[in-house]
Amino acid sequence: MDLFDLERDQQLKHEAPLAARMRPASFGEFVGQEHLVGEGRVVRQAIEADQLPSMILWGPPGSGKTTLAYIIAAMTKSHFSPISAVGAGVADLRRVVQEARERRGMHRQHTVLFIDEIHRFNKAQQDAVLPYVEDGTVVLIGATTENPSFEVVSPLLSRCRVFTLEPLTDEQVRLIVKRALADEERGLGKMQVTVEDDALEHVVAMSNGDARVALNAVEIAVSATRPDEEGKRTISLAVVEDALQHRALLYDKAGEEHYNLISALHKSIRGSDPDAALYWLGRMLEAGEDPLYIARRLVRVASEDVGMADPQALPVAIAAQQAVHFVGMPEADLALAQATVYLATAPKSNSLYRAYLQVQQDVKQTGSQPVPLHLRNPVTGMMRQQGYGKGYRYAHDYPGHFVEQQNMPDRLKDRRYYSPGDQGYEKEVRARIEQWWKGKK
Repeated sequence: MDLFDLERDQQLKHEAPLAARMRPASFGEFVGQEHLVGEGRVVRQAIEADQLPSMILWGPPGSGKTTLAYIIAAMTKSHFSPISAVGAGVADLRRVVQEARERRGMHRQHTVLFIDEIHRFNKAQQDAVLPYVEDGTVVLIGATTENPSFEVVSPLLSRCRVFTLEPLTDEQVRLIVKRALADEERGLGKMQVTVEDDALEHVVAMSNGDARVALNAVEIAVSATRPDEEGKRTISLAVVEDALQHRALLYDKAGEEHYNLISALHKSIRGSDPDAALYWLGRMLEAGEDPLYIARRLVRVASEDVGMADPQALPVAIAAQQAVHFVGMPEADLALAQATVYLATAPKSNSLYRAYLQVQQDVKQTGSQPVPLHLRNPVTGMMRQQGYGKGYRYAHDYPGHFVEQQNMPDRLKDRRYYSPGDQGYEKEVRARIEQWWKGKK
């Protein structure tokens, strides 16, 4: 590297975002993840013993995955080759592997291949890495916000240790921000910045455990604040709110959190907790989830978990879906909220759900059972001669519009599927069935 290259690198470091400039260079500066890198912990022990395994770092944004990979490479004196799965391909992987081979042959130096957002690599791209992880050409460190068991192919996953990173606590985010404000070399220390207490707490709360979000917000707020006559800058709550705009929600409509949140909504409704149900609904809508996806789930909940205990639940859910079509978002948010609260506070029954599960099982196990002859429609003379419709009893000809007769196939004639519960409207249904069938159902 010549003088011009060195000057250019120094200039780039100076112009880099605050979050990049404040990236820790050692475990002494690293904040959080004590369960992995604390004294005597598994990752730290492996690094200090120079027995670095290939690994997948799984954690939310801003929890330190990339930084940890940098530190690991530096402490093991390995060459750090970072690529992003968003834009890289197999050709980039082959280049890194070839350079790693040459480096190991010439300098006996290991190479850490860091693949950011490894979950975005397809199967072929992940398979291309596998041979070089197996033979030790590279040590792989993959970073992902998604569950590796879903997003990383099994052969590669089996050759890696998976380490889970936790979101940073409020105290840890607060420490990182204060360090950036005080650091005169890499941070904002020379700019004489004071962040008011309520402004700092808002940054911490709104960062959602993401140090990068917090540092970016502070940097924007500082840039938007003019210094006073003494050259000092005071960051108020209003400036921070403007910089943040809104909370940085952890959500990926194609990822695991998508399914976690819809599961939480469904189970909160099933648990008759309208407050929790509204919260999870809001989490999805405010993060940009497709409202029709939510509406479809509400329709399912209406039948699966409310069912015949309140037959109006299904029309309410359908009405919410129609409202989304008719008025769109954001106006339809209240229609979805109304349906959510209705379902959460409705009496519950899964009798219908359990009944249909049993039906599905019987259909699979017993095949196509014949329809009893008396239930068949005799549309031709030949059918009448074969006994179609013979002995059928027309219910409306009998008192109460009911008559007992066999409506099931012979093989299943004693099978009972639907057993009404004792909640809501199903009490009436149960009484009616008992009156009709005299305890036979």
